[in-house]
Amino acid sequence: MLPLSRTIFKAYDIRGIIAKTLDASVAYKIGQAFGQAALAKGEQRVVIGRDGRLSGPELTAALAQGLQAAGVDVIDLGVVATPMVYFGTNVLDTRSGIMVTGSHNPPDYNGFKMVLAGEAIHGEAIQALYHSIVAHDGSASATPGAYATHDIRAAYLERILGDVKLARPIKIAVDCGNGVAGAFAGDLFRGMGCDVIELFCDVDGNFPNHHPDPAHPENLQDLIRCLAETDAEIGIAFDGDGDRLGVVTKDGQIIYPDRQMMLFAADVLTRHPGAQILYDVKCTRHLAPWISKHGGVPLMYKTGHSLVKAKLRETGAPLGGEMSGHIFFKDRWYGFDDGLYSAARLLEILTRETDPSALLNSLPQSDSTPELHLELKEGENVALMDTLRRDAVFPGNEQIITIDGLRVEYADGFGLARSSNTTPVIVMRFEAETPQALARIQGQFKSVILAAKPDAVLPF
Repeated sequence: MLPLSRTIFKAYDIRGIIAKTLDASVAYKIGQAFGQAALAKGEQRVVIGRDGRLSGPELTAALAQGLQAAGVDVIDLGVVATPMVYFGTNVLDTRSGIMVTGSHNPPDYNGFKMVLAGEAIHGEAIQALYHSIVAHDGSASATPGAYATHDIRAAYLERILGDVKLARPIKIAVDCGNGVAGAFAGDLFRGMGCDVIELFCDVDGNFPNHHPDPAHPENLQDLIRCLAETDAEIGIAFDGDGDRLGVVTKDGQIIYPDRQMMLFAADVLTRHPGAQILYDVKCTRHLAPWISKHGGVPLMYKTGHSLVKAKLRETGAPLGGEMSGHIFFKDRWYGFDDGLYSAARLLEILTRETDPSALLNSLPQSDSTPELHLELKEGENVALMDTLRRDAVFPGNEQIITIDGLRVEYADGFGLARSSNTTPVIVMRFEAETPQALARIQGQFKSVILAAKPDAVLPF
């Protein structure tokens, strides 16, 4: 039994390292605390599921036992993509769910993404679980909750197939990186009428081929190669738990999610004119004018899937998206992030074109970097970000946005540094009109970071 580590209670989920900060005993305690929180909200049952990680079965069994010990009934979906647990909280007799997933983290990580009474919990609500565990006296409910399994696969696939229609057949390549999306993606896209080339769609928690994170270009090289060597028109990639989407064109261009959002926004705004469209601080500065041009109201917000979902609910926006690949459709869908559904919606738009890659490549863009990570020790990222917010000085009259870290807007680009909420890193992204401007902006960020932490090993 591991001692309870507060470090695993992150800003919008719980995430730890197996046998170091997370084991079955911790999962049990989390289940019991969540069960008590669910009962306090009037919820009698909780839906659970897990991805393909090797630690998943043990953690999920302990989680279920903890929930039952609180007196909550458990509906176990088994091995599913994270959005299928979210789907369960919308269509089954419960509004609460927990997905056991390490998402895109290395194989020795695992964790919990949680929906409580219809809301993705984050911040203080997650800290409240920690305090509930600490304060708990070890007792269990006199009447333990029931346990049942449920196969949600057919209902989930049928719901998407009933909603999304292709304009024509299309051949696609799909890379699931041995993540759990591989168990569903091929059947979904074939059901839509696609001819599908599957790459690494066998679920394997060792991730033997490449890391299941489409936010990083090195993880898309197999997909790029496949498109070059076959007659597939477009490439689709997913992260480890299927809630994030990556896209590659026929000519090997990576269409980052902030540019995917342009197509989604233009489509959604035809049905919701004047609506707000949410996007996070990592997104391109071309997105706001694009949304405005298509009759919407752009709203920049913090990074974090739970945070964006909460803001979507608060504003009533029909669409939200993050640079990392989380896309949230409230238009025709339920408002949760779902890589599989987002891919289906993208294919619906792309099949209206004779050349999908030409459409994607025509979207506005500048010279930009992917997400860059400054690796630090646990807790250092938060302290460094506090120092930068307090002390960093940028030359000129740049606009500085502090809703999440530091986003500095220049006349010819932007730079961003923010603290990750899942791992001890500072996440950075840069965009500019020319390579020279990009280098200048990165140079300014390098100066302020090294002034605050002289031994920082920067990734640029």
